[in-house]
Amino acid sequence: QVHLVESGGGLVQPGGSLRLSCAASGSIFSRNAMGWYRQAPGKQRDLVARISSSGDTTGYADSVKGRFTISRDNAKNTVYLQMNSLKPEDTAVYYCGYGSSYYSFPTYWGQGTQVTVSS
Repeated sequence: QVHLVESGGGLVQPGGSLRLSCAASGSIFSRNAMGWYRQAPGKQRDLVARISSSGDTTGYADSVKGRFTISRDNAKNTVYLQMNSLKPEDTAVYYCGYGSSYYSFPTYWGQGTQVTVSS
């Protein structure tokens, strides 16, 4: 099992940027596809972006394409989410997670980090 800890959230104005990090413990990190998800109050947890174990393949929700970039550094056991041109509707708790495969809904999660986009 891999233990996940997210960081980098905060309050930002519309149009601003944030970079989220998800640090993982455990030697199997490099063998797992990873994903970033978000959950707004009263809503379900939805996929934001996912990345394959090698980092060669990525996928994004339509709502964030062209604005967000997922990446990973397997040497540092860390996955990142660069978020640019942030909008108020991006406000949510952001979670990183992993499951059994690239397309699997995660079964393991971090504790989440709050992102608030507001003027």
